[in-house]
Amino acid sequence: MNTPAFRNWQSVQEEVLRRIHAREWKPGDLIPNEADLALEFGCARTTVNRALRALADAGLLDRRRKAGTRVAAQPVAKATLDIAVIRKEVEARGQSYGYHLIARAIAVPPVAISAAMRTNPDSNLLHILALHLADSAPYALEDRWINSTVVPDALDQGFQSVSANEWLLMHAPYTHGDIAFSAQAASSADAQSLGCAEHSALFAIDRLTWDKGVSVTKVRLLFSPGYQVRTIL
Repeated sequence: MNTPAFRNWQSVQEEVLRRIHAREWKPGDLIPNEADLALEFGCARTTVNRALRALADAGLLDRRRKAGTRVAAQPVAKATLDIAVIRKEVEARGQSYGYHLIARAIAVPPVAISAAMRTNPDSNLLHILALHLADSAPYALEDRWINSTVVPDALDQGFQSVSANEWLLMHAPYTHGDIAFSAQAASSADAQSLGCAEHSALFAIDRLTWDKGVSVTKVRLLFSPGYQVRTIL
């Protein structure tokens, strides 16, 4: 059986997770090493490593130095939250995905943003404002600041057809992130973008992503009324 090439760590993670759930790899089983999996999946070993680390953090794999990686004998029952590619999230719901870039600018961010990202208050960052669509209807409003010192290649991207959400997940390494969930009343501008009434209750995700000690990006995602967050259990 030929396995198609996997282009990113999320697709590797999905396949490993499928094998665990299908009991192709049973609890306690030693799984193939990273080099063998990279060869099978047609991707870099670092891609496999990142996928396995994510599943180990979720409690599904037991990784021990020099002893290999095993499927957890007693998987930890906890929810995991991955940074989702919004396009894939929409398509997984059986809907048609659309994307519209509202604004792209290089600018000095508000003080609260530079303070959270620990950047120089006078330094320019790349600011992206975009709308994600599901079946041509507003789905999520993305308000993002990118640390172009850490991700200089982002400056070469117009983000006209590929969202910053998707591009960063494929090209910018990160080690950890801070995330917060809240409800927010739609401002006049939010309501206009999301096609809802002003003061409507919106689900908000605020996420700050880091590569070791430096910030990569800070984003606020506002979802249209009725959105439900989904996790892996």
